[in-house]
Amino acid sequence: MTPRIDHLVVAARTIEDGVSWCEAALGMPPGPGGEHPLFGTHNRLLKLDDGSDKAPYLEIIAIDPKATPTRASGLRRWFDLDDPALQTRLAHDGPQLVHWVASVPDIDASLVALQAIGIQRGPVVSASRQTAHGLLKWRISVRDDGQRLFNGVLPTLIQWGSAHPTQHMPPSGITLRQLRLRHAGAAGLRAALQALGLEGMSVMEGHEGPAGLTAELDTPACGRLTLMSPP
Repeated sequence: MTPRIDHLVVAARTIEDGVSWCEAALGMPPGPGGEHPLFGTHNRLLKLDDGSDKAPYLEIIAIDPKATPTRASGLRRWFDLDDPALQTRLAHDGPQLVHWVASVPDIDASLVALQAIGIQRGPVVSASRQTAHGLLKWRISVRDDGQRLFNGVLPTLIQWGSAHPTQHMPPSGITLRQLRLRHAGAAGLRAALQALGLEGMSVMEGHEGPAGLTAELDTPACGRLTLMSPP
């Protein structure tokens, strides 16, 4: 397996907000997701068809108000979900693309490669959740402060166990055409992507504006759409 885009992360103030956003923006509701006891979050998922048995997907994620994270006290949730500024934006502007996750064959080696160029992507956390098809297990890089790094443009890393969530998802007809990355520190970003074996990612050259992500999707209901992360 080579490193590749695993999924896009859309954060929402509540999971209900995220479902409504998906129906309005993409023309269909997301499929089932699950709960993450470690972080006190829950999600809904939508497969992005590419013909493979481990297709990328869209994750809509929110803090679960009924759950208390089982992670050690003082450690933040993943994807900056504990950041007050992010939560204020979600309350004011609604759900939004905030991050992406890359699947790697050896997460420990990938983190060592980033550390060699001065990037601390965070320790590896073992996580799991129950599904209708059994227990889904994965290992993921999560900093203790929950930060995404490079304003969300540098991916979180994930290494799946024997199963991938999209293997049992129905096709959606939605495809990811391209994911473009923008950051004023493009040289550092490129070095990090190269260390991870993700040199083929599209990085905007000479970008001086706010950092972020641009995802182009083709949808059967709404045609071609562009999702952009906020400044």
